[in-house]
Amino acid sequence: MIHLSQAAASEIGRIQSKQPNVLFRLAVKPGGCSGFFYDTSFDKAIKVGDQVFNLDEIQVVIDAASLNYLTGLRVDYSEDLMGGGFRFQNPQAIATCGCGNSFSTTSQ
Repeated sequence: MIHLSQAAASEIGRIQSKQPNVLFRLAVKPGGCSGFFYDTSFDKAIKVGDQVFNLDEIQVVIDAASLNYLTGLRVDYSEDLMGGGFRFQNPQAIATCGCGNSFSTTSQ
């Protein structure tokens, strides 16, 4: 299960209000300083193999390959002097990068 903080759900909802009929897509892609990185985007279509989770009235779409790396993930949103962004806390990560978007797991 994926968990969204109230701040993350509010930010996703804010963006969706400006772009009607888009879904929040969360994926894991190879790369970054630690092996994988989180990729967030907005998509109009659900693809074959995607799973859709309804979290705090937000539909979160995750592809099958990414799902194994995201179990238990907590997504937050915060703003600082450098701007706003999503923050990730992944119980499966054994190492993370200072950027907060790159991680590695034992199942690499």
